[in-house]
Amino acid sequence: MEVLMAIEITRTDMSTSELRAAAARTKDAKAVRRILAIAFVLEGADRKTAAEACGMDRQTLRDWVHRYNAEGIAGLSNRYSAGPSPLLNSEQKAELARMVREGPDLEADGVVRWRCV
Repeated sequence: MEVLMAIEITRTDMSTSELRAAAARTKDAKAVRRILAIAFVLEGADRKTAAEACGMDRQTLRDWVHRYNAEGIAGLSNRYSAGPSPLLNSEQKAELARMVREGPDLEADGVVRWRCV
């Protein structure tokens, strides 16, 4: 026997019709699925039904509900990181650029041109 746990949407600033209208305006397909899943839950659908209708797992829907409660519709979009921090600081980058522009010195560097090895 499967026990379905309810999830609670505490954010009430948008109705289901407003959520569906926002989904229609959104260009990010993943965010649209998440918005529609939230709308299903607000209409009274259980977590399993809402999740399956929008192509996600119940736990995933629960996580998105938490983000929606905290941040609203903006929280339903993917977040992208800035990536790893650069290994060189700005002074080191400038020094490297200068070395590349000037080229190697045969006596000091032992080569006549820079190569990637």
